[in-house]
Amino acid sequence: MIARIWHGWTSFKNADTYENLLRNEIFPSIENKNIKGYRKISLLKQPLEKEVEFITIMIFDNLNALKHFKY
Repeated sequence: MIARIWHGWTSFKNADTYENLLRNEIFPSIENKNIKGYRKISLLKQPLEKEVEFITIMIFDNLNALKHFKY
């Protein structure tokens, strides 16, 4: 198993919009690619002092499956 981790940051004002974009557009488009060996994607959200951090964690069976992921 292998994980692909991505970080993104936005303002408090844009955090809800950003989260909705990830959950309602980006994640479904990834799921619809039907990549062999792709297992799931998770979202973590953490408010920081001046912004909000988002972390996505995608799980794949192996490195070969990850190499087929292109977004």
